[in-house]
Amino acid sequence: MKIFYAAQATGNGHVSRATQLYPYLKKYGEVDFFVSGNNCNLDFNFPVKYRSKGCSLHYSKCGGLNYFSIAKNIRPLAMYKDASSLPLEQYDIIINDFDFVTSLACKLKKLPSVQLGHQASFQSDHTPRPDKKSLVGETILKHYAHATRHIGFHFQPYDTFVLPPVIKEEFVNATATDRGHISVYLPSFQEDCLLSAFRKLKDLHFHWFLNDVTEVTVKGNITFYPVNQQFFNESLLSCHGLITGGGFETPSEALYLGKKLMSIPIRNHYEQQCNAAALKKMGVMVLEDADESFADHIVKWITAPALDTKVKANSIDETLQLLIDTYPKRR
Repeated sequence: MKIFYAAQATGNGHVSRATQLYPYLKKYGEVDFFVSGNNCNLDFNFPVKYRSKGCSLHYSKCGGLNYFSIAKNIRPLAMYKDASSLPLEQYDIIINDFDFVTSLACKLKKLPSVQLGHQASFQSDHTPRPDKKSLVGETILKHYAHATRHIGFHFQPYDTFVLPPVIKEEFVNATATDRGHISVYLPSFQEDCLLSAFRKLKDLHFHWFLNDVTEVTVKGNITFYPVNQQFFNESLLSCHGLITGGGFETPSEALYLGKKLMSIPIRNHYEQQCNAAALKKMGVMVLEDADESFADHIVKWITAPALDTKVKANSIDETLQLLIDTYPKRR
């Protein structure tokens, strides 16, 4: 069996999930990966056979999206050419983790596919949304990566096709500890947006992961880390709590490990606003922004009683068997 797997690289989550699934997928046959986008900081620990610039996210300085940069880098003709050239007819199974180019290629070639990933969960209206829905956001979530079938991942089973998150084996096989530090991963915030708030809290020690840091450096109550998977895994396993954005994979890992979690979703990023709505329902502290009261919010968060917000880990073998058994037939 030949398997095509499209992993969007507009962040680290899709690539991280592909890395976890790859050893299990190999049991079913030969797997070729297509990577679209260029916002990922992780190494590709799987065989990348096809690449596309696709559509990537760009951030403003302190917690928002830079729509001008996003629009400037979208190249419709290039994406159409990439889609047309993908030899998808050679594959028995096409798995799409929210990639537009693969979706377009399947439409052009009239081939079935399965959308496997977090965004697939938003095909259900039962999956949490913010109080104010976005028509544009809903359109993107439901139609950007059109597929014949959907298997979604989320914090809780909001619908029959929504399954638990894929958790790294490093976490599933480990025992979490608490060394007291706070891990911080907020890729949409630059250092000077948050530095003063962390400096105020001299009794707390922060492990802060930043894209422009090249080596581990300790300055006062902050240890600065480069964005590195091994460093981050070690920090998260032993932290007291995590401050991060409104993504899916990293909050899922923190919740699985039983860590305190604070979420600051990227402004005007509808999917992250949806994730934040789900986290709020679970009792997680969610901030709209890291403003002048950020330090006070951290103190309130860190001193609040711990809540039982743990999530389950996905049974990857069962999920992939379900995908294979229910894969849509070709026309």
